[in-house]
Amino acid sequence: MPDPRSAAHRFTSIDEIIEHLRALGQTLSVEDDALTELDHGLQTAAILAVSAPDDLGVQVAGLVHDLAHPWDGPGQPRHATMGAAAVVDVLGARVAALIRSHVPAKRYLVATRPEYAAVLSADSVMTLAAQGGPMSPGEVAEFETHPDLVAAVLLREADDGAKVPGAEVPGLHHWEAALREVAATHAAPGATSGSVTA
Repeated sequence: MPDPRSAAHRFTSIDEIIEHLRALGQTLSVEDDALTELDHGLQTAAILAVSAPDDLGVQVAGLVHDLAHPWDGPGQPRHATMGAAAVVDVLGARVAALIRSHVPAKRYLVATRPEYAAVLSADSVMTLAAQGGPMSPGEVAEFETHPDLVAAVLLREADDGAKVPGAEVPGLHHWEAALREVAATHAAPGATSGSVTA
């Protein structure tokens, strides 16, 4: 696999994404070294299966939202855009846009819910500064115009709740069918996707 730090990598199949996710089971989370990156993704997806049970796209976005963490540097300023670019050809524009949105959504929630900062892990507080800090009023107004705002916020809330060492959630095998279904929907003729960018 090409080194994504030197050239943006784009996955070409679900099997390649699944292989990458399996490898993340050996990679400690950049935010909590008691979890692997795969643990965090699985927990995020499990939370979204409850909070958005009819939205397979946001669940899959939760599973893969941090797959580019190992490719980014201190402060993680680029991992969301790198991850979105990596999966868009396979999982489609909507999932990519939700991945891209999870950093702006953190900035949005901190700006609009003053108590939200207390929910963030210590590392999320640290990366918030590198990622631009709380949104300005103008950025908030722009972010609120996006049609997938509700899903973007749900993904961010799940992300922040998915850092529980030892939590029992369905494993990667459970999500393989969902990954393939989202990919098949994206590949279907005439498929359309919403988008969230910020």
